[in-house]
Amino acid sequence: MFENLTDRLSQTLRHVTGKAKLTEDNIKDTLREVRMALLEADVALPVVKEFVAKVKDRAVGTEVSKSLTPGQAFVKIVRAELEELMGAANEDLALNVAPPAVVLMAGLQGAGKTTTVGKLARFLKERKKKSVLVVSADVYRPAAIKQLETLAAEVGVTFFPS
Repeated sequence: MFENLTDRLSQTLRHVTGKAKLTEDNIKDTLREVRMALLEADVALPVVKEFVAKVKDRAVGTEVSKSLTPGQAFVKIVRAELEELMGAANEDLALNVAPPAVVLMAGLQGAGKTTTVGKLARFLKERKKKSVLVVSADVYRPAAIKQLETLAAEVGVTFFPS
C-alpha cells in the first residue's frame, strides 16, 4: 500500500520543492491525496481523519534538512505514521486452535487477495509445516477460481473449487 501511496503523492509534492519548512498551505493538496488514497483503499473514515490529523500535526512546521527535499521529508512523516498505525511489531497468525484453523481473505476486486493467498499458503506449508487447503468462494469470476487453482498447484497445496 505504501508504494502506491508514494507514487500518488509524488505528483502533489512537486510544488513543495524549494521550501525550507513544511506549512499547512504547501502540504494541503498532498494531505487531500493521502486522504483519498486511504479512502479508496477502504480504510474507515474515522481512522483516515485521525491519521491525516496526526500527519498534519507532525508535518506542519517541520524544518527540512539539507539532505532531503521537502517531498521526501513529508513522505518520511507519512511512512512513520503508517508504521505507527499498523503496528511496529509483526503478529503471528493464531494457528493454535482446534483444526481446522480458518483464514478468510476478503477485499476489493484487484486488491491482490489471490496472490496473497498463494504466498500465505506457501508460507504455512513450508515454514509452519501446516497442511493447507485453499477454497475459492468467488462464484462470479471463473478466472479468479482458475487463478487460485493454478497458484495452489504451483505451491503444492490442496485446492477446493466453489
